[in-house]
Amino acid sequence: MGRIHIDLFTTLDGVAQAPGGPDEDPEARFPFGGWQAPLFDDLVGQQIDAGMAGMDALLLGRKTYDIFAAYWPHQQGHIATLFNSLPKYVASRGSPTLDWALARPIGTDLPNEVAALRARHEHVHVIGSIDLCQTLLGHSLFDHLTLWVYPIVLGTGKKVFPTGAAPASLHLDQPAVTSPSGTVLLRYSPLPGRPRTGDMTKTNVDDPR
Repeated sequence: MGRIHIDLFTTLDGVAQAPGGPDEDPEARFPFGGWQAPLFDDLVGQQIDAGMAGMDALLLGRKTYDIFAAYWPHQQGHIATLFNSLPKYVASRGSPTLDWALARPIGTDLPNEVAALRARHEHVHVIGSIDLCQTLLGHSLFDHLTLWVYPIVLGTGKKVFPTGAAPASLHLDQPAVTSPSGTVLLRYSPLPGRPRTGDMTKTNVDDPR
């Protein structure tokens, strides 16, 4: 069965809106479009490339699809070649016209659509697409969550986990990687069940055991 990978760039306060450029997503007059650019470094780029190994499909929200479709077909290089050659599945409530090669819409029944993608592909990556990611996260319709957490606080913007997000537990799949800019790469997988709770007053913090 194939796997669903969610890949997001986020700030310390969880904002994932418009990391790439000023006009990427100006919804709600977001004033910090392009916040990732000054902090991008070679190690982040290397880790992004490594994370794409085996990718055989993209699953995108409509807004991210439009951004990608206007950019990647006109670029050269490894990522452009990969993205242009992959099947692209676009989640949209409407009936979009999808001109990018190998792009096709999917229906609104995400559990069934994700199940079909798992049966068809080995490694489906969701990049950006915050609204779609929030739905996938909220219904545990993912296998891996990769976060590049940047040392910046914005105080406004769409968050990976907004207020009201479904409670969930995650497992850190490998040690964190820190880049020269202070960006931390974290790779998680979901754990079953709700987060556990306890009582710290009943924990002997001085016990060396």
